[in-house]
Amino acid sequence: MPAEVSLQDTVEAMDLPNQEWQSFLDPETGEIITITDEDRSSLEEAPEHLPEWQREDLPKVREVLESDRFLRLPDSFEIHEWSIVERFCNTIDAPAMHRELIDAIHGSGAFRVFRNTLDRLGLRDQWHSFRSAPFEEIAREWLRSHGIRFR
Repeated sequence: MPAEVSLQDTVEAMDLPNQEWQSFLDPETGEIITITDEDRSSLEEAPEHLPEWQREDLPKVREVLESDRFLRLPDSFEIHEWSIVERFCNTIDAPAMHRELIDAIHGSGAFRVFRNTLDRLGLRDQWHSFRSAPFEEIAREWLRSHGIRFR
């Protein structure tokens, strides 16, 4: 019987700080494994040149990347975080703040400028509260589409 998975753990595994990282779910055990770019690089090195902790992780990293059993969780391309950011900006009623946020999300370094603008306007907590709902919905839909029970 497939494992029951934590919705919160799934959301956290989707919210990666680096676009080169990927999270995978083992539908049999419910284990979520995140593979970093460093993990991928370690596969190419001679094991004796790696620290002990990396050598211990190599079999699991190899298994995840070479097996069809593991399911890749939605990544930043599938999540479309920019559209979530835009929806958030459109919830701000104060015209000056709304305009600043909209301006922040266009152009080079949009996410960095957006985060800085959130901090300056004191909206960081409001953004995180807003952002959690779409991430949870994406995770729910993904889990359902794979027939995985969650709590």
